Amino acid sequence: MAEKTRIINCPACGAKNASNARRCGSCGAGIEELKPIVDEQRERERRYQQEGFSLMWAAIALGVQSVLTAALIVALPQAVAALDFEGYAGMTLTIPVWFVGGTLVGLISPGKTFVEPVVAALIVAMPTVFYLYSGFFGLLGPGQTVRTMPLFMYIIMALIGVMFTLVGSYVGERIQMGPAPEPAN
Repeated sequence: MAEKTRIINCPACGAKNASNARRCGSCGAGIEELKPIVDEQRERERRYQQEGFSLMWAAIALGVQSVLTAALIVALPQAVAALDFEGYAGMTLTIPVWFVGGTLVGLISPGKTFVEPVVAALIVAMPTVFYLYSGFFGLLGPGQTVRTMPLFMYIIMALIGVMFTLVGSYVGERIQMGPAPEPAN
């Protein structure tokens, strides 16, 4: 019985050839055993990709974002009477606060953690919007009194803050990783 020869495709034209052929019978291109090629460009691009989601770093990011938000949006106006982060001013202040929180988590976390601070900011954004909009039913915080905004504007500004958290976490990761390696010529 005749032994079956393995068939390989030509890398240039795709024609089928015997595995022991040195050149393609169709186009004449050289056929060699295809080996996985390590592409340096692909490795450099992969350097900036997150490979998983860490619940531990999401919890740490939630703690960082919660403490920063509570300290600057809730506690600071209560400690300093001249500050009033109500309405637009409060939501405008959350954007750099969450950016700084994302940057801090990006700096201290090992590996690549872009998503964890964003999830934390999204979780912190909900009570922050509720606090600044209604003051938790008048029981905690003033809510809106003079500087009023519609609810959808609070939501839009919270989402802008979440987006800036992503930018901040990317900046923190880039600072942590150092300069990009030089491409090999």
